[in-house]
Amino acid sequence: QVQFVESGGGLVQPGGSLRLSCAASGSIFKLVTMGWYRQAPGKQRELVATIHSSSSATNYAESVKGRFTISRDNAKNTVYLQMNSLTPEDTAVYYCNAPNSFGAWGQGTLVTVSS
Repeated sequence: QVQFVESGGGLVQPGGSLRLSCAASGSIFKLVTMGWYRQAPGKQRELVATIHSSSSATNYAESVKGRFTISRDNAKNTVYLQMNSLTPEDTAVYYCNAPNSFGAWGQGTLVTVSS
């Protein structure tokens, strides 16, 4: 089973930016669609963005469209999430996984947007 390690979170002011990274283990990373998820306290985990393994086609939740960009580097087994124009509603723990064949969830990385 593929494992994931998220990093790059932190405290940022509204309107600021962060780039999250997700390092995946195993040799099949390049073959699977990847996604970023987030979960705020007391709320359900939600899908934020996905990126296809080969075509690089992307999909975004309406709440982040135009502000977040998902990308991947298959040679490095890494997926990224560039987050711009952050708002307090973006505050959550962010996770990555493979939505078509879920592996073990990592610890996530906490993003806090506060004025």
